[in-house]
Amino acid sequence: MYQASKTRYQTMQYSRCGKSGLLLPAVSLGLWHNFGDNASYENMKQLCFTAFDNGITHFDLANNYGPEPGSAERNLGRILREELHPYRDELIISTKAGYDMWEGPYGNWGSRKYLLASLDQSLKRMGLDYVDIFYHHRMDPETPLEETMSALAQAVASGKALYAGLSNYNGETLAKAEAILRELHCPFIINQNRYSIFDRTIEQNGLKETAQKLGKGIIAFSPLAQGLLTNRYLHGIPADSRIKTDGRFLKEASLTDERLSQIRALNQLAEGRGQTLAEMALSWVLHDQAVTSVLIGASKPAQILDNIKALENTAFSEEELKQIDAIAFG
Repeated sequence: MYQASKTRYQTMQYSRCGKSGLLLPAVSLGLWHNFGDNASYENMKQLCFTAFDNGITHFDLANNYGPEPGSAERNLGRILREELHPYRDELIISTKAGYDMWEGPYGNWGSRKYLLASLDQSLKRMGLDYVDIFYHHRMDPETPLEETMSALAQAVASGKALYAGLSNYNGETLAKAEAILRELHCPFIINQNRYSIFDRTIEQNGLKETAQKLGKGIIAFSPLAQGLLTNRYLHGIPADSRIKTDGRFLKEASLTDERLSQIRALNQLAEGRGQTLAEMALSWVLHDQAVTSVLIGASKPAQILDNIKALENTAFSEEELKQIDAIAFG
């Protein structure tokens, strides 16, 4: 059975999640891709082992991660049962509900019915008594916010989650949700949102500013813009790239001549910093004190090790930050 490295906590950096007592690793492992039933179970294990051996204590899921929906949770549950169970109290396991999960009117969005039923299903798939963080995965324009937030509060009060989180919310709705959760004495501590050099939505919709004001953490997903902020596309589209093999989230049309020119310019700037483009992109997300952690995805253990190198240099000069903005937005 797996035995964790004795040096696993020597190099990883940990940051307090907002004003809570919870520390998260600067780099967290997302199980959005490469943990479904179409992936190698042996590779999944090696990804988890490599992450934990290097101080990545946080594994992030959602109910519908796969394919098939639920399979990522089920596969992680098997790894926890067979290999990682001695380390459960050293791990942060998070999951979410909010997107389409099962047929009918009760398998989507933000109703109390859906969220609490989904959490029960997630715990069963993973073989856990509780998750550390339970998120509502997206804003629901139809369900009253009070209902959704009370479901998160009940999840925590029942002991099935330790903390509550919100994902894909904007600043205005975050502020309203936080007020409700505070009144319910629910430990809401974190926001999960897309954030990268190319995607500044949380700066534009008030989420980043509001989270800082309220003392809530931010964990950024897609910090590499689905692979665009790597060296994968510097010379065109490789046959085994995500664009070619899985066009659901990254389309070939996204790699315009203008975007390719931006990627090459950013790569040149990264080389001047002694970093790869991916390292610089992760460092850029982490240089801001508003961000608690970045979520990385990986198909190979070596990619995890490469991404951790970003922690070696998260400082940027004002001139570098201006150059990055000029390249990304003209």
